[in-house]
Amino acid sequence: MPFAKFTPAIPLLVMGLALLLAAHLAQAQTESVLHNFTGGSDGANPSTRLTADGAGNFYGTTNYGVLGYGTVFELSPNGHGGWNENVLYSFSGGVDGANPSGPVIFDSLGNLYGVTNGGGAYGYGTAFELSPAGNSWTETVLYSFSCQSGCGSILPVRGLIMDPAGNLYGTSGYNGSVFELSPSGSGWTDQVIFFNGATTGLTMDAAGNIFFGGYQLVYELSPNGSGGWNSILLYNFSNLDHVYQWWTKGTPVLDQAGNLYGTTFFGGTRDSGSVYKLSHGKTRWTAKILYSFKNGQDGGYPVAGVVIDAAGNIYGATSGGGKYNGGTVFELVPPVGIASYQEKVLWSFNYKDGYVPSDSLILDSAGNLYGTTPYGGPIGCGVAFELTP
Repeated sequence: MPFAKFTPAIPLLVMGLALLLAAHLAQAQTESVLHNFTGGSDGANPSTRLTADGAGNFYGTTNYGVLGYGTVFELSPNGHGGWNENVLYSFSGGVDGANPSGPVIFDSLGNLYGVTNGGGAYGYGTAFELSPAGNSWTETVLYSFSCQSGCGSILPVRGLIMDPAGNLYGTSGYNGSVFELSPSGSGWTDQVIFFNGATTGLTMDAAGNIFFGGYQLVYELSPNGSGGWNSILLYNFSNLDHVYQWWTKGTPVLDQAGNLYGTTFFGGTRDSGSVYKLSHGKTRWTAKILYSFKNGQDGGYPVAGVVIDAAGNIYGATSGGGKYNGGTVFELVPPVGIASYQEKVLWSFNYKDGYVPSDSLILDSAGNLYGTTPYGGPIGCGVAFELTP
């Protein structure tokens, strides 16, 4: 198929799409598996969002494979309607890192950045850079996490985001702290800017504020002008319901008006998860639950974030429910007037075509959705997929 223009693949930007997509996506969807991972030289268990380069190529990570410690891969169209997978780097489990635990991002020069949950000089993970060098890629370990000055940033998960100055931000899988990595001379300086409790990926707005979820909470980190950060609690979901545990998951996204959207793994009317919207009023943020999953054919327990098109349609994935109980891809259609959002199940995974999607989708300007599942496929080692209107 010819390639459409891709929206930016970093979490601080809202995915754009033509208004006509609302009508197109109401039609039946077709799922195509771009690659079935085998657990051999191609890697295994891709569990994170894909990143597009604008030329129709995708980049992602597998948690295992090749040497047993994960890969960074590229998917490229082969010119005959199919796709070629190329492993850009295989982690050895040593000082270069082990088991990448989030998506990769690009800088303006075409370098890729990510994190590993293990390996490094101290065994607590790394932040790495992959740089193109002719027909190959070279890995540079930017930082090896350790407990030498506290364990606030060890075992990073959910990838990185980058600000315009080149500073990198991520989340610790050990205690949910948020860290900042800043270039300093020939190395990098690690600073913990939020202590304990982050459960989602990070999103940054144009002013440099960082948004993320923390268990039943949603936070904002704002630069204080002196090199530090102010932490603001935007919303506590237990205000909605003290019975259910509203565990925020996925990476939240912002729309052009500054509203924040995300998912909760539990909570909702059936305690099977929800999609929420946070809006900033004059004095405080307010929450609206756009959809509560029932864990039936509509899906349940979303661990992924959402993506929004220009018409306000919301797309995401659930790790449970669906026709085959292998998770779904869904669309939420915005209401007219005072009605509620309407959910459409665009695809139910049946294991052969993928199983339990675990991260956000990306969307191109033709309305095609792309993602990964860590399991399923002929070998059971996961797939990369495309969903076409």
